Amino acid sequence: MPEIRAFLAIDLDDDLKPKINRIIKEFRGTDANIKYVDLANLHLTLKFFGDIDVEGIDLLGQKISDVVAQFDSFSIKIRGCGAFPNSNHIKVIWVGIEDDNVLRDLHDRLDAEFKKLGFEADRKFSSHLTIGRMKSARNKDKVKSAIESFGDVEVGEMKVEKIILKKSTLKASGPIYDDIKIFEL
Repeated sequence: MPEIRAFLAIDLDDDLKPKINRIIKEFRGTDANIKYVDLANLHLTLKFFGDIDVEGIDLLGQKISDVVAQFDSFSIKIRGCGAFPNSNHIKVIWVGIEDDNVLRDLHDRLDAEFKKLGFEADRKFSSHLTIGRMKSARNKDKVKSAIESFGDVEVGEMKVEKIILKKSTLKASGPIYDDIKIFEL
């Protein structure tokens, strides 16, 4: 049976992208070996499924709909910058989500339903927007300094009114994301 690479996400509002772009420009100035996320692809991942059977999309969609029906739209504050796993060993550079209690509740309820379908539960949910991935340690100290300088950066607030099941097609130029199904809050 055919499979697709899929994930569940919240897209970043377009009006916040220029602010994220300014942060990315500062990181570009470090001349570090970082692969940046295309602004059009900026999102907050609620669940990465990996390769899933297309036959199971309807069942997955029903579970998502059932959980989403329990939530109204809510606001999130995008603030701060950091790295995974930490600033001494940088793999991922991210912008954070502050006061994310509703978001965490949404994630946890979704994850519980996904576990019933056989997906592995997330070990630890960390709400963030990935803006880049370090490909080598070149100029790591400059990157670490930039992360520290953006530690309290205020990006803005956005209203979460929908979550989206997305298909990810990996290309040499970077991933291409297509919306499979939109779930309104």
